[in-house]
Amino acid sequence: MFIFTLSILIQIFRYDLLAPDELSQEQASAYRIVLITQQMDTPFWNEVEAGAQAAANDYQVELSVWGSYGTNQVDFLRKMEIAIASKVDGIIVQGLDHDEFNKLTTVKAAGNGIPVFTIANDVSIEKSLRRTYIGSDHKRAGQMIGQQLLADIGQEAKGKVVLMLSDQEEDYQSKRLSGILTELNKGAAIEPFIVIAGDSREEVIAATNDIMNREPKLDAFVSITSHNASAMVQEIAKRARIADFYLYSFDDSAESRSLLKEGKLSGLIEQSPETMGYQSVEKMVQWLNREVFPVDTQGYYTNIRLLKAEDI
Repeated sequence: MFIFTLSILIQIFRYDLLAPDELSQEQASAYRIVLITQQMDTPFWNEVEAGAQAAANDYQVELSVWGSYGTNQVDFLRKMEIAIASKVDGIIVQGLDHDEFNKLTTVKAAGNGIPVFTIANDVSIEKSLRRTYIGSDHKRAGQMIGQQLLADIGQEAKGKVVLMLSDQEEDYQSKRLSGILTELNKGAAIEPFIVIAGDSREEVIAATNDIMNREPKLDAFVSITSHNASAMVQEIAKRARIADFYLYSFDDSAESRSLLKEGKLSGLIEQSPETMGYQSVEKMVQWLNREVFPVDTQGYYTNIRLLKAEDI
């Protein structure tokens, strides 16, 4: 009786330690794929999840969506560790330019034979050994903004453009910036000002106020990260007429779309999050089935377009 009781207690204890999706391979009826993000319950990632779930249903695989909120990197990386320890068949993850992230993908995931696909945000393939990327071509998105700015200001006209970044060294930020500068350099006298604004609303407001004090005759602002756009626009509106500037952002979040409808943004880059979600699961299943092998290491780009107020 003692041995029987002890065995039952061990089973209960072990079950409580496991996450809901940490099931043995024998219990799984199909491939087990995990989608991990840092930005749970945002409009963008809700669409990504919807697309991924649709593909999981079509291909009859088990999909779990895990994530953290905001910029909780510790929790985000812990979820990656749990997924690897659970020996899932594949991991689809929002890329993070972080040494610990690269260690997890190169040593632990690769060491266990678990393929890692990045989605929406890419990372260096050399550092991470990720298999492929599914998402927007961020350099191309930057070029589209740069081309529009040249059309707004004039190819041969003088102009000053503020390019506002967060202080996180993310792959998508550097690619967007590179794309914008590539196009602006084609203008005869367009002068870009790169401003590192941080991530908080207070830091963005302070950075916007500072550059407007130092450079009173500015023509345009571009928020390289969408979550900084609102604070940037708010501070500009306090100092001057919004109509006097060309204001652009990336990512069609609900907040950015509201600013666009109100005429406070000149335009933004619209991405295809639902397609990203669907294709990421689809490509993972095809890779696991060896239907597409090897995958394109450069990635699979989803549609983007420059959205103006009149398009909404």
